[in-house]
Amino acid sequence: MRSKDRISYFYDGDVGSVYFGPNHPMKPHRLCMTHHLVLSYELHKKMEVYRPHKAYPVELAQFHSEDYVEFLHRITPDTQHLFAGELARYNLGEDCPVFENLFEFCQIYAGGTLDAARRLNNQLCDIAINWAGGLHHAKKCGASGFCYINDLVLGILELLKYHARVLYIDIDVHHGDGVEEAFYFTDRVMTVSFHKYGDMFFPGTGDVKEIGEREGKFYAINVPLKDGIDDTSFTRLFKTVISKVVETYQPGAIVLQCGADSLAGDRLGCFNLSIDGHAECVRFVKKLNLPLLVTGGGGYTKENVARCWTVETGVLLDTELPNEIPENAYIKYFAPEYSLKTPGGLIENLNSKSYLSTIKIQVMENLRSIQHAPSVQMQEVPPDFYIPDFDEDEQNPDERMDQHNQDKQIQRDDEYYEGDNDNDHMDG
Repeated sequence: MRSKDRISYFYDGDVGSVYFGPNHPMKPHRLCMTHHLVLSYELHKKMEVYRPHKAYPVELAQFHSEDYVEFLHRITPDTQHLFAGELARYNLGEDCPVFENLFEFCQIYAGGTLDAARRLNNQLCDIAINWAGGLHHAKKCGASGFCYINDLVLGILELLKYHARVLYIDIDVHHGDGVEEAFYFTDRVMTVSFHKYGDMFFPGTGDVKEIGEREGKFYAINVPLKDGIDDTSFTRLFKTVISKVVETYQPGAIVLQCGADSLAGDRLGCFNLSIDGHAECVRFVKKLNLPLLVTGGGGYTKENVARCWTVETGVLLDTELPNEIPENAYIKYFAPEYSLKTPGGLIENLNSKSYLSTIKIQVMENLRSIQHAPSVQMQEVPPDFYIPDFDEDEQNPDERMDQHNQDKQIQRDDEYYEGDNDNDHMDG
């Protein structure tokens, strides 16, 4: 066991100030709420807090096509009417709207994941957190499912410069299709996704039979679940599968996508997980003691997203947090209980013991098809495009957040409504 994990945490207040539109379920504002909850529990004092660099177009093009990156850079709400063909080609529209500062938003959240991977690669930390990242649906040549740039793929590519094998784990309610697709033909990345599958649920992929192809055959693992799965079933299955995966695959680093839409009560979700159940998965992965990159992901009931990722920041810091939420800029969102933990939900659990047993047997069977961890001939490590130049000695950890990052506390009128007009508590 490491005596004390060194944890790097990435945040830029600008990432939470963009606005997808009045009826769009994605609210980047949840990132400000999360950050201020982290501050109110004084967790920042136990971590190294950094503002990420804004990823350069050339960095984004390590995975995405240059023409797509260039289009994202160029398009604005005022000019989008001139580019109907390109909007359709790159899948921009209702789910993935063009909004003010779209490209900068992508640069910030992708920059955070790239910086996190580089700090891990350079052994400057043991765990790196970027709650703004985790946008797992974006494809090489287009947007998908509220995701424009796939920061996870970029972070994994960075980790592959130093690690022969990287394990990707996804506990978002939606299948991690963009990451799986990117690494479907290689054994150097194993993708493991636990998600709702069936009933035309987005994105429609992630059957247990999808296992990878060619060199990647058996290196994509899907755990398709039905509505209403609870803490006990989920965490038992998660620990069984991940234990076997790590024993078989022997990864050098892990990327964990912590989408909070798998929590009970999410606007777009259908699981019964409590925050404790969700966080138990994070605790389990942390105990594996491998270099760990942690990101956010989905999550559309903002106050529960903030609660969840704050609790999980505490888990990564081995810090138990009091249940009563301290005073902070967003305290009114947590009324009337002002409590940190949320219970599981009451949706009927359609995952029978026999169904879960069948899924587990199938996954274990696929893992048995891997004789042993693949041997990879590591080449000379390509240079980092950008390594943040930090002088650790000169930085007071309490002062690393400059005023710019602290002044994002003002609630937007269009983000918070009282009572019946609160479109964040409704599906409408």
